[in-house]
Amino acid sequence: MTASNENDTDKQTASQETGDSDTSKTKAAAGSTTAKKSTAKTSGTKAGDTKTDDKSATAKSTSRKSAAKKSAAKKTAAKKTTSKKAAAKKATAKKSAAKKSDTAAKKTSAGSSTSKKQATRRRSSPAKTEGLRRVAIVGSARIPFCRSNTAYASLSNLDMLSDTLQKLSDKYELGGRKIDEVLAGAVTSHSRDWNLAREAVLGTDLSPATPGITLQMACGTSLQAAMMAAGKIASGQIDCAIAAGSDTASDVPIVFHQRFAKRLMQMNRARGLGEKLRSLKGFRLKELTPQPPRNSEPRTQLSMGQHCELMAREWQVSREEQDQLTLDSHLRAAAGYDSGFFDDLVMPHEGMNRDNNIRPDSSLQKLAALRPAFSRDQEATLTAGNSTPLTDGAASVFLVSEDYADKHDLPVQAWLTDCRSSAIDFVHGAGLLMAPTVAVAELLQRNAMSLQDFEYYEIHEAFAAQVLCTLKAWEDETFCRDTLKLDGALGSIDRKRMNVMGGSLAFGHPFAATGARVMGNLSALLAEKRKKSHGLISVCTAGGMGAAAILESP
Repeated sequence: MTASNENDTDKQTASQETGDSDTSKTKAAAGSTTAKKSTAKTSGTKAGDTKTDDKSATAKSTSRKSAAKKSAAKKTAAKKTTSKKAAAKKATAKKSAAKKSDTAAKKTSAGSSTSKKQATRRRSSPAKTEGLRRVAIVGSARIPFCRSNTAYASLSNLDMLSDTLQKLSDKYELGGRKIDEVLAGAVTSHSRDWNLAREAVLGTDLSPATPGITLQMACGTSLQAAMMAAGKIASGQIDCAIAAGSDTASDVPIVFHQRFAKRLMQMNRARGLGEKLRSLKGFRLKELTPQPPRNSEPRTQLSMGQHCELMAREWQVSREEQDQLTLDSHLRAAAGYDSGFFDDLVMPHEGMNRDNNIRPDSSLQKLAALRPAFSRDQEATLTAGNSTPLTDGAASVFLVSEDYADKHDLPVQAWLTDCRSSAIDFVHGAGLLMAPTVAVAELLQRNAMSLQDFEYYEIHEAFAAQVLCTLKAWEDETFCRDTLKLDGALGSIDRKRMNVMGGSLAFGHPFAATGARVMGNLSALLAEKRKKSHGLISVCTAGGMGAAAILESP
């Protein structure tokens, strides 16, 4: 109850007391008037009646006194009642005020408690990295790439991957050091390649505390490994990582017919000679026919070369264009070796000092003499010359945070600024190897860049036709509008800036290793630039997928 309400109550009580006093006075006056009238009436009576009158007067006086006492008693009772009511109201007001005070105190206490809990949670939460950290590419190392069944015919994926990681460790003095993660994989692998990355780490002088993560994204495996490592470094989860890939076409897994494989499993479980012989019941020699791995797409049953033939026809890419791009790739790769560019990138291995697929003596005449490799159709244009050969090899890239590079006094060849993966619906008509066009377009939009903003372009040459189809697609307004969802064409690029040190047509293509080779090449090129420059990577993969990345000079 407020002070205003208490004042109103006191005024009401005083008013009631005044009213009671006025009533008493009125009654007393009325009694006095009656007495006077009675005296006047009896003033002439007999003397004998005087006693009676005296008694009557005495009785009336007594009655008046009694009435006065009753009136006083009533006043006292009224005061007590009013006082009790006032006291009750005051008590109620005090209780109400006390409740409000308690409630407010509880709320304040609860708020304070909540605030303390929130403050405690904030203090106990791990510190978060403010923004994204820059990802540095320290450098790369690889062994020479060799055509299958030549120099590395006896080597496995594990052999080549371990040797390549060791060469990277030697180059940057990483022996005994714990690397936060090694991410690597192989496309053509045996069941014995289980846990490949971890086993490869254990075969080097890197700290055994270094975890190895095995992954696969067809021909983009090691590029995807670098992209995943970069994401963790940028977000502050890790400080350093190695991305790598290894592949062999010389040591492919050969399996028997599934029916014969089941027989072998049954024989292994059999108890006694009788059960073993019963597992061979119905055996046919054709079950022993080996089944090498196929490079066809499971969804279409077409090989990558057959798919690329369809792309070349759709985009009207001629045989002459493909052969010219192939020749340029070989000549540039040979010139790169002669200039010493690869001395710091390619480490001698198994007696090899350079990739053995490079043909510096090639010519357009020699390439034109080759027959189509994937179709006997008269319009077929893809040959063994303008397509990458089956290749063995491994490659690796070392990525770190900027702080890690400073702390360990490591060089920075380039910054990995952004990357993107993509896929297309090749099963229903899109070109199998056209997905990189999507990844590149999305990267350019996200970074507010144009296709012409790059000093170098590293485009994986799975087939010469694939590269040419990609370039034509970027120049085509309809494709860019309908497929890439752009307002217009991305435009053309300066061909002299593309694969300036050669490409996959010259080096070969060990599937999982190509991404790391491409990134290593581009990083080394950007490290030589004295002004701010950018490089673009574009890699197509099986399964209608692609990957792209943007690198920046240090």
